[in-house]
Parts: sequence; structure tokens; C-alpha cells
Amino acid sequence: MKLLITGGLGFIGTNFIRHWFSVHPSDSIINLDKITYAANPKNLIEFEGKNNYRFVKGDILDTDLVDPLVSQVDVIVHFAAESHVDRSIDDPLLFVRTNVLGTYTLLNAAHKYQKRFHHVSTDEVFGSIPFDSDEQFNELTPYDPSSPYSASKAASDHFVRSFHKTFGLPITISNCSNNYGPYQHPEKMIPRTITNLLAGEKIKVYGQGDNFRDWLHVKDHCRAIETIILHGKIGETYCIGGLKKGTANIDLVKNILSLMGKDESFIEYVPDRPAHDNYAVNWNKIHQELGWEPQYTLDTGLRQTIDWYQKHQDWYQDSKKEAEIFYQKLADYKNIHK
Repeated sequence: MKLLITGGLGFIGTNFIRHWFSVHPSDSIINLDKITYAANPKNLIEFEGKNNYRFVKGDILDTDLVDPLVSQVDVIVHFAAESHVDRSIDDPLLFVRTNVLGTYTLLNAAHKYQKRFHHVSTDEVFGSIPFDSDEQFNELTPYDPSSPYSASKAASDHFVRSFHKTFGLPITISNCSNNYGPYQHPEKMIPRTITNLLAGEKIKVYGQGDNFRDWLHVKDHCRAIETIILHGKIGETYCIGGLKKGTANIDLVKNILSLMGKDESFIEYVPDRPAHDNYAVNWNKIHQELGWEPQYTLDTGLRQTIDWYQKHQDWYQDSKKEAEIFYQKLADYKNIHK
């Protein structure tokens, strides 16, 4: 099989390419990545020069670049996206360009050559679960995005589905819960918490940390996408989650503190962000129809992730500095507009 992976130098794309080659070593991959702040060229350096791996630096909005790449492959696996809620508050238009128009450009090329298209999306398109509810998102949950990020992903989901219904494009969609694991940019909650503690710095927690998340280890996510590509039903959507219940942010932070031998004096509460949602995912469909289920418990996954960041401190230092500059900019913005 020949695959085009968009955003393959980002967090999930990197892990997916590594996973795919580990179980399908004779397949070929073209990795198309713009190399934004969230990508790291060092992630896949050991694959460079191999006959079945090719990296192409470029923008998914570039039709002249995208068209010939799509024509050469069997499957497009679309990871490339702006994915940080805080950054979408700072610059919503960037998210419209990449997540909506970029997906549309890829869909046009896939339609032109009738290629299999898998779209990687998020549970955030469904909005927020009330604090006092046992609700879980599933494939029938109505879309109700809260942030510019989730709105842009919701729009891209609708475009993917419309190309199947209108043009017969062979598509699948996956909506996943919050990912964590190796190679994640330190602007995100779990790696930011870990890397702050490794540097002896405090952990910033929004509000009182009451908002909850369903956490999915990235390697479980990659296995799920592989399962959908190989066995999923064309035109279908699959929700992918980890715990089937939400973990409050403050409980997650306290768990990491305990695993790293730190006390709660490292917690610093900061003003909450706008559109702060709660998420939990029901993954019964992919389990019952395709036999997938997560292998990582949260405790096991956190231990593995902490260990990875401890051993790869050189990997994240530059991006850590950039992330902290951004967060200071965001704090200044909030102070001006409060």
C-alpha cells in the first residue's frame, strides 16, 4: 500500500508513521508537512534515505503540489491541522485556512483521482458535556463546537462527509479524545505539566481544574486509525477514546505530581480560558464492529510519557521556549480584554 500522510512531522502523524512502518514495513509513505511550530524535522530522521519513505515540505493548500502527490498513492491519511484551542482564540483565521480550506484542497485531489481518504478529527466538534452529566460523545452526538478550533474541525468533517455523499468519495472519519504520549509539543497540557516539573517550575491550571477530559494514548489512537483504514466501512465515522469517562484536570495534574515525586505546592491556578469544554467518548462502535480497544491505562501511559520526556529533554527545549512566549502573549491579551 502507498500512503500520503499529511502533517507527518506533528505529534500524532509522527507516531502514526512509526506505527505503520512497524507493522507494514514493505508499504510506502509520502509525508507532506509544512513544518509549522508544532512540527519537528528530527522526529523521523532515521527514515530519511529509505526507498519507501519520502518527505515533502509543503502546504496542503497548494493545489499544484497536492495533486501529483495524491495521484501517486492509494490512501490519504489527513492529520495536518492547527489543533490548539488557545491559539485558535488568538488567530481564528489561521484555523479556517488550514483546517477548512486545506482539507477542501485535499478532498478535491482525492475526488479527482478517486483515492481512499481518512480524515482525523476530534471529539471537540461535539461541544461540551455538562458537569453534572454522565453523557458520552458518540457517532450520533449533534455537532456543537465551542471554539474557533472545534468549529474549523467541524466544518472539515462536514466537507469530508459531503464529498462522500455527493461524489461517492471513499472516506472514513475518526473523532478522537485528547491524545498524549511521545513527541507531543510542550504547549499541550500533559507535556507542559511534565516539562515544567522537570524544570522545577510550577504547573498552571485553568480555573480550579474542574474541567474533565477523556485521555487517549497516541499509540492506541494510531492502532485505531490503522484498524479503520484496513477494516472500516466506507462512509462511516468512528469515535476513539481511552477511558470512557472524564478525568478532572486537577486530578490529572495531581496524578502526574505523584508519579514525579512532587507535592501540590507546584500548582498555580490561573484564570480560566474561554470556551473551556468537558469531553468523554464512547468507543463502543469501533470496539463492537472492528474489535479495537485501548491497551494503555492512564497510569501506565503517564508513566511511559513522563519517562520519554525525561530522556528527551533536548528534543523539546526550543519548542518549550516558544510555547511559554505564546502563553505570556495570551495572558497579556486576557489582561487587556478582561
